[in-house]
Amino acid sequence: MAKEYIEERNGGYYVAGTRVSLDSIVQCFNDGMSAETLLGEFDTITLAQVYGAIAHYLENEDSMDAYRVRQQQRFAATRRAAERIPQGLRNRIEAARRELHSTHVEW
Repeated sequence: MAKEYIEERNGGYYVAGTRVSLDSIVQCFNDGMSAETLLGEFDTITLAQVYGAIAHYLENEDSMDAYRVRQQQRFAATRRAAERIPQGLRNRIEAARRELHSTHVEW
């Protein structure tokens, strides 16, 4: 019997038994990463799981691409709906970020 490497949970697809999303694997794969390189990006999965996730994607490419588009749209809508940071706080954060980057500490 074939092992299932992908499971659907809470409306998303994940490497079975992990918190690693299929989206993450597919994005890295589509960016040209090899399975072995991809393995280095996700220390909680095995090489077999990486290949299983890639195989699942390739065998279901049309439906998985449609799913990924829906996920991107959902994430974009969530970002748009998120409460904006007040301008005063945003200015303080940016000033702190500039200060942090301008200060280089030697250890």
